[in-house]
Amino acid sequence: MAFSAIDHALMAQALRVAEGGRNITTPNPSVGCVLVREGRVIGQGHSQAAGGAHAEVMALRDAAARGESSRGATAYVTLEPCSHHGRTPPCADALIEAGVARVVVAIDDPNPLVAGQGRARLQAAGLAVETGLLAHEARESLKGFLSSMERGRPWLRLKIAASLDGKVALANGESQWITGPQARADVQRWRARSCAMITGSGTVLADDPQLTVREIDGQPWQGRQPLRVVLDSRAQLPTSARLLAAPGKVLVAVAAASEAHLQGLRAAGAEVVALPDAAGRIDLAALLQELGRRGINEATVEAGARLNGAWLASGLVDELLLYQAPVLLGNAAQGLADFSIDSLADKLAPKVVEVRQVGADMRYLLRF
Repeated sequence: MAFSAIDHALMAQALRVAEGGRNITTPNPSVGCVLVREGRVIGQGHSQAAGGAHAEVMALRDAAARGESSRGATAYVTLEPCSHHGRTPPCADALIEAGVARVVVAIDDPNPLVAGQGRARLQAAGLAVETGLLAHEARESLKGFLSSMERGRPWLRLKIAASLDGKVALANGESQWITGPQARADVQRWRARSCAMITGSGTVLADDPQLTVREIDGQPWQGRQPLRVVLDSRAQLPTSARLLAAPGKVLVAVAAASEAHLQGLRAAGAEVVALPDAAGRIDLAALLQELGRRGINEATVEAGARLNGAWLASGLVDELLLYQAPVLLGNAAQGLADFSIDSLADKLAPKVVEVRQVGADMRYLLRF
């Protein structure tokens, strides 16, 4: 399909618009839509929280609010318009009823409830439909949703803050703070886009984190809180942990635990799920499948060296978010991940996607 430079620019705008729904749409994808008629943008919108309007409807409403008719317009949409009745009516029908003449779609929706049916419905109504514009960029934008649909599990991000010599804490466990305030503020944005935050009971015992989103750009966060997930393989998560009292839901994964421990966690407000593997540890792959069933599209791990190593050794990590501070902590400090290899041929070698300075620290985004 041949697309013009204007088509490219307008789909790029739709992708930027989609970012406005990044932190609110779970478990739905954050989609962007831009409406254009006679060379002018007449409306645009992004997906709202689950149960709210989708991007196409928001763009149509925006056009109407501007006093613009959508009849004969072109809609640039980052994901195929839906064709089924869920919590909202089909977006394909809304575009048809509004008189839109052409729909340019970045990628088809892999959801079995849609999967080409939205495109087919538009075409059957006489609309011109073109697909594949900025598909790579759209897959990047929607990677969490696509992971959930195509693999049945969330996109998994491992976040680590380390020193120049690869240490995450002193030998006595002290780790606050290795990185600077700008890096810690940046982490809040990654938490906000995450549907779940994963840690281990060892980290809870050492740092007692809340794993909540507290503020974005200096403003108190009013949006949804990610599901907090604690791997409690040794049945040692204290019921006094701050994350159990923080806003939002908590899921505790156990391999085996006494009934008293389980009852204590449930009384503290946590949901408990048993996911033992053959060795009596928590099955990490099963945990991701469980999160997928719960509509979790993106999950971020913030843990200690032991759990970091287990995730890296599992081969389940999709990307590594590494903050590196210009400090040295010495040989006795704790390394960033406990795992070992027998040969350099077995080394983990993620690809560098982005390198950015955040305050005094460096932020690396790497993909496996």
